[in-house]
Formats: sequence, C-alpha cells, structure tokens
Amino acid sequence: MASGYGLAGGPSRCFPFWQEVLACYVVNTNSEDDSGKKKCAPVLEDYYECLHHRKEATKIAALQAAYRKREAATPRDDAPNAGQIRSLGLLEASDAEKDIKHGNLLPTYSSNNPKGA
Repeated sequence: MASGYGLAGGPSRCFPFWQEVLACYVVNTNSEDDSGKKKCAPVLEDYYECLHHRKEATKIAALQAAYRKREAATPRDDAPNAGQIRSLGLLEASDAEKDIKHGNLLPTYSSNNPKGA
C-alpha cells in the first residue's frame, strides 16, 4: 500500500478513502470470519476510483463521443461553402490586387528560375 503521503509531504489525495476502507474492514470483519468484506465493496470501489479514475475516464469518453457525434450531425449555419471560398479570389489574384509588396531580400519566381531553362 501507499505510504499515505502526497508529493508535497501532506496526506495523499486518496488517503481519506483508504482510511474509510480500513475502518469498514475493522468494523465488519474479524479474525475468524471475513464475510463482512462484502459490505465494504462500495467503499473499496470509491478508493479504487480515487486511485485510477476509471469511471471518470469512461464518462468523459462517452461525453466526448456524444459531443463529436452531435457536432457531426448538425451542420454549421454560417459555414461558407466551397464556391464562396473560391470566389474570394485570393488564389488567382495578382500581387497588386492582394496588395502584397515583395521585399528585395525575398526570393521571387524569376530569381529561382534556372538560367538555362
């Protein structure tokens, strides 16, 4: 078992749950009969959840899947279609239309073109 000390020196985050498990075992079992362990199952389950977060991870995964499914099923109302994107003219526009000024240190197509080709 863990020492009960956290990273900062104080009690670990799951130490109170572990104390509840021990208290349940002390109250419900004895040296001859440990049939009372079944009564401690919910407390032990809480302790394991604190350690491993499996239920939390399962719940988060289900929520994310439902969110992604809903997002995929409902189209955006204001999303531009492909024709609107192409009609912006940025791909076919000249540098003057785009208002882009080339600096003399930036390479251009003509400066990269081989001399003999």
